[in-house]
Amino acid sequence: MDEDPPPYLRIVAELKRRITTGRLRPGDRVPSTRQITREWGVAMATATKALTALHQEGLVRPVPGVGTVVADPGTGAAPSRRSAPELSEERIVRAAIAIADAEGLATLTMRRIATSLGTSVMALYRYVSGRDELVTLMADRVLADGWLSEPQPQGWRACLEWSARRQWALYRRHPWLAHAISFTRPMATPQAMAQGEWGMRAVDGLGLDPVTMVHIYVTVANYVHGTAAHLEAEAEAVQQTGTTDDEWMESTVLPQMGEFPLLSRIPPDSLDLDTLFEFGLQRLLDGVAALIASVRADGDTDVDRPR
Repeated sequence: MDEDPPPYLRIVAELKRRITTGRLRPGDRVPSTRQITREWGVAMATATKALTALHQEGLVRPVPGVGTVVADPGTGAAPSRRSAPELSEERIVRAAIAIADAEGLATLTMRRIATSLGTSVMALYRYVSGRDELVTLMADRVLADGWLSEPQPQGWRACLEWSARRQWALYRRHPWLAHAISFTRPMATPQAMAQGEWGMRAVDGLGLDPVTMVHIYVTVANYVHGTAAHLEAEAEAVQQTGTTDDEWMESTVLPQMGEFPLLSRIPPDSLDLDTLFEFGLQRLLDGVAALIASVRADGDTDVDRPR
């Protein structure tokens, strides 16, 4: 009696059938790992293994900000190991970032990265010790987005506001980043340390002690981080349902607001994460301004002098 094929092969066969029959066309999103776990009742590892197998056959490819999509015929095959460019830490990190951008951090495994690079898992370990180190390298790489070298605005508030918005933009481009950064065990990487130094310099010379200076910067950065923690879930919800947050608000939340007179007066676009981020950032900086004003009252410090 023949044994049933492994669960991941059944999933692969079904998704291949959908692709070959045209139900899924080139550029269409294939089910995410979470959708696969729900539809087939399998573990996340099994879902990841199925998508990896499809990628190895050249049937699907990751697209940053979209997810895994059906590959165009003749263009989606993984590179052969013989013709693949030479491995390096930079290539591995960039490949990992592309996968995490497209599919989320939970799907990132050394096997998945090896598949995308057309190499073996063991070859990756010549450059990185494992997934934990790789995620740290990924975070440091995206933090090194060049913003520290750009012209900085004048005045402490303008500097902190500008820094917070740049961090928010990074989290927007890489929704997984908030889950890779910890404020209880901060990364001791070059970029993380440089940004901390930059943040303290923004409020240096205002009569504040070093502990208060670093607390101000970390509080602002942690606010951005905490708000950004919702971004990956938001991206996954869009991938899984095909419905944007605005469409979800329109179809699900707004119809219920009519029963509540105060809520019904809220414009639909006032509850998106960007709006909430901007409101909270300004209130947080108002509090910092009050703190600095009290220091000025004691020491008559010129708060907004150019540095």
